[in-house]
Amino acid sequence: MRPGVRWTNLSLRALRRKLIERSFRVGLGAVTALLRRHHFGRRQAQKKLSAKRHPLRDKQFCKIAQLRREYGNSFNPIISVDTKKKEFIGNLYREGHLYTQQTIETLDHDFPTSAEGVIFPHGLYDMKRNVGHLNLRTSHDTSRFACDSIGHYWKNYGRIAHPDATSILLLCDGGGSNSSRRYIFKYHLEQLADELGRSQLGIDIGLSGG
Repeated sequence: MRPGVRWTNLSLRALRRKLIERSFRVGLGAVTALLRRHHFGRRQAQKKLSAKRHPLRDKQFCKIAQLRREYGNSFNPIISVDTKKKEFIGNLYREGHLYTQQTIETLDHDFPTSAEGVIFPHGLYDMKRNVGHLNLRTSHDTSRFACDSIGHYWKNYGRIAHPDATSILLLCDGGGSNSSRRYIFKYHLEQLADELGRSQLGIDIGLSGG
């Protein structure tokens, strides 16, 4: 906490009790008015401060913006890829509602040990066509899986949708199996680029992590 910053996590009723203990006669309305007068409001912490600023940070995002402009004016696709939250398989509770004629009963606790397995979804989003694609894996979320997912998508769907493409721009986040900091992901990505090149598709992979 910064010096000089006053805060409290007490409720209005708790603040009123504290004031009464100090011989003040106040109601909840008076407590609310006092907080407002002294510019206290209910706020939630926001992740806005950068822990470390790299001198080339702006250059990185300028490069990404330049690539997006170049690909936006070409026949080449822009694909956003990301691994989604893993899901446990089994008779476990799920959020949401559905129409049914019978009561749906699930286990009372969603322990991982009660699951029959786990699914790792890897999503790909074609930004030009506004079309999404999802691949599922039941073992582990690995860099090889991420690259295999990209290759499967392109061979079965992407090259059909973009017959005149000569390269692909991949927009990846900075974490998980497709982290820009993981050398193993770059290694498998290079293998994927070589594989697509050998099949005479003329595909170059452009990676931009952020």
